[in-house]
Amino acid sequence: MRLIGLTVILAVGLFAVPPAAQAQPASKVGRIAFLSTTSSPDSPTTAAFRQGLRELGYVEGQNIIIEWRWGGGRTEGFPAFAAEVVRLNVDVIVAANDAAGRAAQQATKRIPIVIAVVGDPVGSGFVDALARPGGNVTGLSMQAPELAGKRLQLLKEAVPHVSRVALLADTNDLGYRRAVTEVEAAARTLGVELRVHPVSSRRELNGVFATMVKEGARAVFQVGGTMFYANRAELGELALKSRLPMMCGPQETMHAGCLISYSAALTDRFRRAAYLVDKILKGAKPADLPVEQPTKFEFVINLKAAKVLSLTIPPPLLLRADELIQ
Repeated sequence: MRLIGLTVILAVGLFAVPPAAQAQPASKVGRIAFLSTTSSPDSPTTAAFRQGLRELGYVEGQNIIIEWRWGGGRTEGFPAFAAEVVRLNVDVIVAANDAAGRAAQQATKRIPIVIAVVGDPVGSGFVDALARPGGNVTGLSMQAPELAGKRLQLLKEAVPHVSRVALLADTNDLGYRRAVTEVEAAARTLGVELRVHPVSSRRELNGVFATMVKEGARAVFQVGGTMFYANRAELGELALKSRLPMMCGPQETMHAGCLISYSAALTDRFRRAAYLVDKILKGAKPADLPVEQPTKFEFVINLKAAKVLSLTIPPPLLLRADELIQ
């Protein structure tokens, strides 16, 4: 009888649910906002962000909800977007760039913010330090200002006889002034005459390219990229139409008419942004999450654009390229 009683007790114990397990609530569905300058959810950066979420087990509409806000190639709507998603009380705001990040930062000091691509995190006032951001903002840096001199050197090597370069600066990127300073220093070393052309919106592009040609520019160098990326197809067409070889930032713009690019992969930054979001949803605070910096940079040459521009790229430079677009 004792043996039978013990067997019954063990059986009941095996099938009984512990009180703690019964009390556990269902997993919370995370809600994030995504503020972007692009006009389509099919952009490479958006696809990369979604890929990052999938790698971490998130399925949109099931265990995560995303409030998408598209700028349509412009940044003017970001303050309204930011205010709207703050009212929705989302768990995390993902800002695609500096302009979206600044709008989100001004809208809330409480909701965590992840900036997918930020040029100068400390200089622009987003974080106190790269290792310890200190506030409600963290993100990923493209290290764009530090690479400006290297990019100009590569442009000079690709077009050896160029002596006058137009510097096209996207003022939506808060760190663009630092990048301009870096390029100006490199230009003095390389003996290149530089003319700076600040722009902030798509409607300025036609007029700026007309001015570049009138001033005798022989090449174009991009600084920044918030608005440039969103309007990359039009920008590439204008460069080719104006017969101006153009150095771009991220290689994702290369198929739009740029001649060369030297940068970290933009899509990689957006994929990694999903990992920061995951950490925050699991309890980490932006103040303790270091701003991630790229460790790999790729040099890409667009031979299609070179052909349209009747340019012959020096063979030694071709050998150094990580990718040739043919």
